[in-house]
Amino acid sequence: MFVRTSTRRNSAGVPVRYLQLVHNRWDPAAGAAKMQVLHSFGREDQVDRAAIERLIASLSRLLDPAAALRATGTAAAPELAFVSARPLGATWALDGVWRSLGLDTLLARLLASTRRGERTERVIFGLVAARAIEPGSKLATAAWLTRRTHIAGLTDGEHGTVSEDECYRAMDWLIEAAPQLEREVFWSVASLLDLEVDLLLFDTTSTYFEVDDADEPVLRDERGHPRPNPQPAADAGAEGEGRAEDEDEDEDAGQRAGFRTWGKSKDFRGDLPQIVIGMAVTRTGIPVRVWSWPGNTADSALIRQAKDDLREWTLAKIVWVGNRGFTSAANRRDLRAGGHGYILGEKLRSGSADAQAALARPGRYQQVADNLQVKEVKIRDDERFVVCFNPEAADRDAAVREVMVGKLEHLIAGTDRLSATRRAELAGRISMMPGPARYLRRTSGGLLRVDKAKVAAEAKLDGKYLLRCSDPTMTAEDIALGYKQLVSVERGWRDLKTHLELRPVYHRLEHRIRAHVLLCWLALLLVRIVETHTGRTWATVREDLHDLQVGLFTGPAGTFTQTSEPTAATKRLLAALDVAPPKKILQLTPATPPGQQPD
Repeated sequence: MFVRTSTRRNSAGVPVRYLQLVHNRWDPAAGAAKMQVLHSFGREDQVDRAAIERLIASLSRLLDPAAALRATGTAAAPELAFVSARPLGATWALDGVWRSLGLDTLLARLLASTRRGERTERVIFGLVAARAIEPGSKLATAAWLTRRTHIAGLTDGEHGTVSEDECYRAMDWLIEAAPQLEREVFWSVASLLDLEVDLLLFDTTSTYFEVDDADEPVLRDERGHPRPNPQPAADAGAEGEGRAEDEDEDEDAGQRAGFRTWGKSKDFRGDLPQIVIGMAVTRTGIPVRVWSWPGNTADSALIRQAKDDLREWTLAKIVWVGNRGFTSAANRRDLRAGGHGYILGEKLRSGSADAQAALARPGRYQQVADNLQVKEVKIRDDERFVVCFNPEAADRDAAVREVMVGKLEHLIAGTDRLSATRRAELAGRISMMPGPARYLRRTSGGLLRVDKAKVAAEAKLDGKYLLRCSDPTMTAEDIALGYKQLVSVERGWRDLKTHLELRPVYHRLEHRIRAHVLLCWLALLLVRIVETHTGRTWATVREDLHDLQVGLFTGPAGTFTQTSEPTAATKRLLAALDVAPPKKILQLTPATPPGQQPD
């Protein structure tokens, strides 16, 4: 089958070319091949070339792309070339989860009221995916997006380059839209995943910055955000202005702070400025909200803002679960305000009256899990106390104490023969060892001994911890198991600081640091959803998804991208996430004819 050209002369004697689609068929009677006209295209100068192009494109879809490009090329053209291959599986799976949560449409709706294009949503997703797959600085992330991954709508097509400035512009818009974004994300995640948000686990951490000095203090509101500079009254007198400034300084003296500033470090890096980060997690481990505060923010302020923010979202009654750092009387009052409840850990070794009374109450433990026994004791009417006992933890505590006491006995062996000065020096050195120092006792004569009373007291606390709860309807088992779920928050902090590389933070400006925390939170959200649906860790899931690649091919007739055949493991993972596998051909771009400008 081929196109035949025939020439005829018109009435004016001018030669005119005609095109026909013909096919050679064998004629057995004549014993020769004869041409059969299948279709006549008419005069060559009047042919509908657009229709022919559509016909060729339609027929090309029936062929393998490589064969289609070879068929539409010229005989002298070079062969089809394999240009590059990029990983596709991890970004494809994360993008599927992103879209299933409606985050693409949410961001597109928020962007519709701005002058930014829809591509900003794709850049934000790319930044989130980078935190989960290849975390790094924004410069490194821009290079990774441009050269080493494939994201539909971002790195495909002729505008597949992502610049560092484009990443920064997307982050700047993200922090502007953060209040509405956080609210919408919370409810979309809660409704689509059918999450239980009646019990929220709340915890805070700190992250430090490798800088020499803290940020300059600025006036901040009750949420820790910078306040706009107050404008002085134009008609105020000099004396009045002086008094007003003095009053403002007195009123706001405790509200001025730099964002990266000194505070109590949970990473044991009190020598470096830090910020404080809070996170609320559901009982299933899904992070639903994150906060950022200046590095010197007190726990009471953190609890107050977290409660106020979620109350504004018209949540019903919430039981807050927190560790021993939030058990102060002021924090408990704040948590109970508005009809909410709490489950908080109590410091057994603090010597508080409540802790001593709870341990002194007799009662029988109830087995609620293989490694957990609980006993509820009554101390007062407005709060409930549950003593928890973990036999495995008790054996571990006893073994650790035995090592510490043995080390102390070795250190003080034969010290009775030393002078008082030498014993004092040794006692000073031991005081710098947290373990042995706990059990050191000095007699009235200055001798060094093991404090056997302290050892016996510690033995009574092996494997035990105390919980206090304000909810009268929860069982002792629910209280204990609810508190144990705090491990999901601690795991979230661990993943943020390791796999997602929350730090080092390569930003200096406060709004971009806050945007960086938001990106890490969104990445953790996607990762947790993947882990929840697959029952596997993200690290192992990512390895299996890495097998799915996309290749770029080019030839004289154009370019196309083709995915590799998904492995059985990749198919199972995508099915568990309810994400459709990618098509074999993701994109087919015909070559631009010579002399014609691309659209």
